[in-house]
Amino acid sequence: MHGRLGTNGGERRDADDEGTGTDAGRADVGRNDRGDNKGGNRGDDRGGNRGGNRGNDRGDDRRDRNGERAVWTRAPLGGGATLDLLTARFDRHRYAPHCHEEFTVGVCVAGREIIDYRGGRLDVGAGAVVVLAPGETHTGRPAPGDDGYAYRAIYPAPRLLAEATRGLPHFREAVVDDRELASALYAAHTALSGDAATDALTAFTAESRLAWLLSTLAHRHGSARPAPDAVPGAAALARAVRDRLAEDLRTPPSLAELAAETGLSRYQLLRAFRTTMGMPPYAWLAQHRVARARGLLEAGRRPAEVAGLVGFADQAHLTRWFRRVTGVTPAAYRTSVRPAGPVPEGRNTVQDATP
Repeated sequence: MHGRLGTNGGERRDADDEGTGTDAGRADVGRNDRGDNKGGNRGDDRGGNRGGNRGNDRGDDRRDRNGERAVWTRAPLGGGATLDLLTARFDRHRYAPHCHEEFTVGVCVAGREIIDYRGGRLDVGAGAVVVLAPGETHTGRPAPGDDGYAYRAIYPAPRLLAEATRGLPHFREAVVDDRELASALYAAHTALSGDAATDALTAFTAESRLAWLLSTLAHRHGSARPAPDAVPGAAALARAVRDRLAEDLRTPPSLAELAAETGLSRYQLLRAFRTTMGMPPYAWLAQHRVARARGLLEAGRRPAEVAGLVGFADQAHLTRWFRRVTGVTPAAYRTSVRPAGPVPEGRNTVQDATP
């Protein structure tokens, strides 16, 4: 997992809520990233072609005649911070010894890779999570006799992993066998390297999931003690964050901005909000947008118009969340609740419903 030079039961349940549930999707780790494969992960794993990685810095997109490729993406994390991501497929390439200033957190999604690290040799197979510490020299190459390997990697700054622990976590084992976490990291990587930069809710969701997944990685597999979960005044803080999100449905603040306003880390903010509201902030924001969309639809607005008014990227984005919350499409809802005549006075007028 290379490129640029430079736990407990409750935690497992929370990881399900944040990263591996319905919203994130379960990635088929180990099957979909075999190079330029037969249509797998279209738009995300084709070297940035045909709309993949829209709106992001693509960095190096190199594909030689052997089909090898490496695609860099830089995703926003809020507060001016960014995160570098790499999607790669190599048949022959051998990395020279190098190190990174950040952590390297990668998922091998196909084949086998050999990494020289800390005086030993790591044999990394599909489905494994790899965690390499900042400043640690390492290499990388295809395993002998294999068809090459494919992987997804993120390069988080040390502070992102330290937010949920007392001090910087140390990972004694560089290769982690945690298929649930691997699937969630894959899904987060896909979201961050795709359209996260072009839509506020998508970016907010990806940032929240990443913060939660990195804290899960540190808690489950790192040696540092977890930071206290209890946040004094959590309920009041969560309600303040809720009201802040409701102020502007179209351009919500980032998770980093909300954390700075409340004096909490991203991890603490997510904990406090979920404990109080029963869902992460991005899910609350989405369902609140849906609630406002219902009023607009009842007032006669069309779904395509409503999507923009409540902050969704487009009608398809509205439809996905609307069905998750109500079980029906916006068009079907509008048809079923619209009266035959004029809207009765005082009942869900445009003025009442407009954000």
